[in-house]
Amino acid sequence: MRLFIAIPALDELDFLPQTMQALAHQQGRHHFEVSICVNQPESWWENSEKRTVCQHNQTLLKWLRSQQFPFPLHLIDKSSKGKGWDDKNFGVGFARKVLFEKIVCQAADDDILISMDADTVFGPRYVESIAQNFERHRDQNVISVPYFHPLTHDDQANRAILRYEIYMRNCLLNLFRIGCPYSFTAIGSAIAVKIKALKKINGITPMKSGEDFYLLQKLRKMSPISNWNDELVYPAARFSDRVFFGTGPAIRKGSQGIWDSYPIYHFSLFDEVKKCYDLIDDLYQKDQHNKFIDFLEKQFKDDNLWQPLRKNAKDLVHFRHAFHEKADGLRIMQFLKSEQSQLSVSDEQSLRENLPFLTQRTIPPFIQQDFSFDQLSTAQLSEIRTFLFEEEMEQRKKH
Repeated sequence: MRLFIAIPALDELDFLPQTMQALAHQQGRHHFEVSICVNQPESWWENSEKRTVCQHNQTLLKWLRSQQFPFPLHLIDKSSKGKGWDDKNFGVGFARKVLFEKIVCQAADDDILISMDADTVFGPRYVESIAQNFERHRDQNVISVPYFHPLTHDDQANRAILRYEIYMRNCLLNLFRIGCPYSFTAIGSAIAVKIKALKKINGITPMKSGEDFYLLQKLRKMSPISNWNDELVYPAARFSDRVFFGTGPAIRKGSQGIWDSYPIYHFSLFDEVKKCYDLIDDLYQKDQHNKFIDFLEKQFKDDNLWQPLRKNAKDLVHFRHAFHEKADGLRIMQFLKSEQSQLSVSDEQSLRENLPFLTQRTIPPFIQQDFSFDQLSTAQLSEIRTFLFEEEMEQRKKH
């Protein structure tokens, strides 16, 4: 089994050296290769506001070529003049696609691709832990690796990333709670996948943002996703406009007090999805109704959504599979976002009312009563994040 590491890089001169240092200090018997795609649109060379990014990319390429690393390094130059993306097809999703395709062409079916970002660090056993994980569980195809954003000297960024993590961890814990097949957190720097699984889904779908979510969703429709690994990844907590949505834009908007796109979803909405799951066997016999089923019919603009599934499914087991293909992770997130906006409940109230359903541990007293995220100290936000993280790690290991 060989290990291949894929890293997209755009204007990462300040961060990628730390990632490379972390890779250079990896321990274990498994050897690995690293591929990096330094990229940006070709038109940025003629854009006075973006030309500095192009120059930074050239400096990064020069630095990478000048270093001696204890592993093979392969560079894909999509940034030098004449080699950049066109203005319609660019971004991290396209960089990952190019990297993944290059690796798939040279790897064997049972080899492993480890997806990273250029601003992520990890302990000296990280790569080895991924290899051992796949060796112990030979039937698994993909791991959604646990993550934890280290705090920095920038208190504004710290508060925003803590708030964003609270949003993500609340969501995953509720998905675990209801037994959702799409229980995963999509972070591009925290994914490891077998080559044969990538081949089976025809690789990654190139998108300007969100390619990690759609990749995991495609993989989950093929087989279950493991959410556990002994070692974590530690992505940087920083403001960024490199992608159109995701961590960087989330904390940039959050620092301005804009959290509409990342609410603390109320437990009752997940319960509606669970009620739908409980109706699947009945739905195989005849139409059923609840909020989530009605939402799906509206989304697909089809009030006869289930009859074709019944007709094409040779038995109940296949119908259940077909149902979850329709009611996938994207539809669940659309439902949650749509319904949350109809609730007269604040994010603080949602979290306070959610926690008794998510944990049996003692809940921090300052969130058992009325509170405001804005008025909490950074230390208190960190305490909530850590509380949810610890509960999530228990659930990840269990699931």
